Amino acid sequence: MDRSENNNLEEKAEKIMFPLDTRAISTLADYVVIKALADGVMISGMTRGKETKFHHSERIDAGEVVIAQFTDNTSAMKVRGKAKILTKYGIVYSGIVDKD
Repeated sequence: MDRSENNNLEEKAEKIMFPLDTRAISTLADYVVIKALADGVMISGMTRGKETKFHHSERIDAGEVVIAQFTDNTSAMKVRGKAKILTKYGIVYSGIVDKD
């Protein structure tokens, strides 16, 4: 097997294992999972640009889950209330006071 055939096989294997090309997407494709631990958790999406504004909000109750994505419009999210927030960086809890 020559070098070009080997490279071609590696490319095919990579496409099978990783069907979406995520190299150009960067952090815009980051998802967060927000699970309400109590009723009335508010999630607000905030815009990017010269002025940061709220552009969308959701209210979820205990046990409900929202999967949100950072986009060209959404640069930040605000979570108010008791919730478990899962990101690729780890788990964060909102609405729970740390005693540090």
